[in-house]
Amino acid sequence: MRGTYKRGDRRETEKFHTGKGCLYKVRWRDSLAVVTGFLPASLLLLLLPHSPPPPLYRMTTALKTWYENSRPYFRADILAGITVALALIPEAIAFAFVAGVTPLLSLQTAVMIGLIAATFTGRPGMISASTAAISIVVAPLIAAHGLEYLFACVVLMGVIQLLIGVFRLGKYTTLIPHSVVLGFLNGLAIVIFLAQWDQFQLTQTVLVDGVEQTVKQWLPLFDFGVMLLGVGFTMGVIHLGPKLTKLVPSSLLAIGVMTVISMLLSHFGVYDFRTVADFAGVALVGELPSWHLPQVPLTLETLRIVTPYAVIGALVGLTEAALTLRVLDEMTQSKGRMNREFLAQGLANFVNGFFGGMGGDAMIGQSIVNVNSGGRTRISGIVAALALLGFLLWAGPVVNAIPLAALVGLMFMVVISTFKWESLRYGGRIPRSEYFVIGLVTVVTILADLATAVILGVVVSTVMFAWRKGKSVEVRTQLTADGTKVYKVNGLLFFASTQHFAELLTVEDDPQEVVVDLKYAKVLDISALKVLNDVARRYRERGTHLTVTRPGENCRQLIETAGTLMEFDIRKH
Repeated sequence: MRGTYKRGDRRETEKFHTGKGCLYKVRWRDSLAVVTGFLPASLLLLLLPHSPPPPLYRMTTALKTWYENSRPYFRADILAGITVALALIPEAIAFAFVAGVTPLLSLQTAVMIGLIAATFTGRPGMISASTAAISIVVAPLIAAHGLEYLFACVVLMGVIQLLIGVFRLGKYTTLIPHSVVLGFLNGLAIVIFLAQWDQFQLTQTVLVDGVEQTVKQWLPLFDFGVMLLGVGFTMGVIHLGPKLTKLVPSSLLAIGVMTVISMLLSHFGVYDFRTVADFAGVALVGELPSWHLPQVPLTLETLRIVTPYAVIGALVGLTEAALTLRVLDEMTQSKGRMNREFLAQGLANFVNGFFGGMGGDAMIGQSIVNVNSGGRTRISGIVAALALLGFLLWAGPVVNAIPLAALVGLMFMVVISTFKWESLRYGGRIPRSEYFVIGLVTVVTILADLATAVILGVVVSTVMFAWRKGKSVEVRTQLTADGTKVYKVNGLLFFASTQHFAELLTVEDDPQEVVVDLKYAKVLDISALKVLNDVARRYRERGTHLTVTRPGENCRQLIETAGTLMEFDIRKH
């Protein structure tokens, strides 16, 4: 037997000898090398597919890959995280005033939410913490039922957000139109503005018909004026801060300057500003968040109380997360993962509820600060949370001395930056329906809540869009040589346009043969098929034959699904 093979650049012929059922080469050394090497390799290949790498190996490989990809951003991420943490301190304390909780609880919430959400985020660079939106939602619950019901509400809120992420419902956030976003932000700004005036009031206990009642009274005129002066000074420093220095965030600079002025005035006995310690009732002492089961009865009544706030809070939080993700995608020219971000937000709130937190979500302003400072990976969010924890543990005396006027001034600047002033300058450049949606969402946000406003805005925008498209159907007629009348339809045929389409057909005046050409039309739902059926029936009653020609793929699928329900003839070409 003679075999030929190619070796290197020359061809060689070697003899093979067959005997007693065995096949072996004359060059036995090569054969021995092949066999001795092949057997161990074969055993290894057989074992490898059935023995996946151990978990430690996979984790080490993943960490190595992550390190190599993130290493170029380490320095910028760490500095950005520290900057965000410094700016978070006054904002987290200010949001505590909105919700009616202690600044310590709000700061601990910011640490827990920020750390967990940044670790599992679907949008690296996003910052999450306690926010004004969630504070506004839970404030009535706290006032009516207390903190323990708040913690139970936050746990349920996290569960709802986790379920939304698990069922991958993040894709539906693309249905939020820009007019709804504008109204949402404008309403949020107005709500935050109105909430700040509580700091210009004092809570006092008075006797009414022999019964002690707690009432709020405005500050005396002099104190009110000094408070306004401090607020205005803070706003001025925040506005001019970037022009003076870029090493320190302007909000932090304003808080620091105002705190120093307050301490000096108090030291020399000139004037005592109301401070964070006055608001909390006791000196704020930093401590680590601790495990805390909500002390509420596990009954249907408890579920009935917390569910409305949990649903609204979950939707509000995910709406802010979706809007923040959109903004960061545009800024970084990259794509975030919406459903993963929903899971991260849900997990953060779920865990936070068991550590006595008030709940939170993504922060548009701080996320923009982070990205503008160079934060690109999840390291920046993790560093921000850990740095905030460090400030909380070792900077308690400084936090206690912060005057309320400084925090109100900061929140007024947040209002100015949140409100979309360009929406007031659109004039006649956008349709009146868009203006109506902006105003509607703004008003509902003020009177009800953010989630209701956004849902209502989306529904109204959808109805208006359907109405406009329903009126955009066009029909051109053509009379062929054999006397057949052809209706060439252009536009969308669906529930909102069927009546208008039927009115465009002159059934009583048409000849014996009528053709409806759908080449340039889109048939979207069963309502469109029903109107074609109705028109065909009207033609048949007059002895006229109707044929539908050149339907699109979507129309053919609807017709095949409907089957014998269709009473008109179809010609594909």
